[in-house]
This record gives sequence, structure tokens and C-alpha cells, in this order.
Amino acid sequence: MGIQTAFPTYLYQAKLRSATRLNLKLLNEIKHLSEEDQAGLHWSATRYSNGYTSYGSLNRLHQFSPTFAQLANDLGPHVQAYAHQLGLKRSTKLTMTDCWANVMTYGVHHGWHIHPQSVISGTYYVQAPPLSAPIQFEDPRIERLMAAPVSERRQRQLWLALPVRQGWLVLFESFLRHEVPINRAKTPRVSVSFNYSYF
Repeated sequence: MGIQTAFPTYLYQAKLRSATRLNLKLLNEIKHLSEEDQAGLHWSATRYSNGYTSYGSLNRLHQFSPTFAQLANDLGPHVQAYAHQLGLKRSTKLTMTDCWANVMTYGVHHGWHIHPQSVISGTYYVQAPPLSAPIQFEDPRIERLMAAPVSERRQRQLWLALPVRQGWLVLFESFLRHEVPINRAKTPRVSVSFNYSYF
């Protein structure tokens, strides 16, 4: 019989070809949002302490900004490639439902969470200076791993931290719990997060 792979969890990473062209525009718009979005600043004060996220105020930026709409367009082929790897039905179209900006200054963190009512989620890194906090994923079976020994294999770790790189994106299935630990970068870590669902 031999060894078979069962219930694998796939992550997708790639560099966006349009990064150089898009990043400056994205940075300018996100800087403006982080200064002018009063509802977002108020929401962030209680849920994203010392940082800024537009999740609670402007979470469909791709529908209002040509720059974010271009980002969504450029992400499309990557999402399709990832969906193909997951074996998702080609006859059903995945659509970006949410798109929001995040600014993590020194000391900001984002606790463990999932993205309910979504199929694929991800983040694009607009600015990732040295010491930027990674994105960390948790084995979805962790609450059932009774007395499981720690494996030396990367694929069998209980937690996996992916370093973030400017101009790169990461995609994951929305049920996968993840966090961003304390950011140690002196310059803000800036990203755009998004969800895709079937419509």
C-alpha cells in the first residue's frame, strides 16, 4: 500500500509582476486612508491598537479605488492557479468580496483568527521592511493532536511562520487559522488583505 497523502493544506506564494508599478500608488492611498478614515481609526483604536486597518470601515476598496481594482485584477491569475491546485470547480467563479488595507507600526500584532464565509483569503505585502512580523499559520487539526510528538518535517509542524516579502502575496484557504505576531520593524509593515467567495 505504501504512504498516501491525506487532507493536505496548501499555501500559495508568488511575486506580483506589477509590484513596482503598483506599490507606490498603494502606499500613497493607504497613507491617506490611515490619516483621513476617521471611522477606521476609531475601529482600529479598540481592535488594532497602535496600528490602522480599514477592515471595519472600508473593506471593499477594490470597488472604490482604481488602484485597488488594478491590484484585484492582477491577483486574479494567482487566485485561479491556487483554486486549480485545490481542485475547486472551474464552472463556479470566485469573486473578490472584501479588500482592506493594514498598517502595522512597531509593536502591533493581530491575534489568531479565520475568515468566515469565504473560500480563499490572502494578503499582498506593499511594504515589508526588515524585522517585519511574519504571517503564522496553525495546523487545522491541532485540537485533535493528543500527545502528538513534534515532527522535524516542515509539513508536519504545528505552526508555520512565513516571512513576508515586499511585492509578494500569500493565499490560503479561509478556514485556516492564522495570526501576525508582534511587529518589530521600525518602518510600518503595510499590506492589503482580501477574501474570495463563490457568487
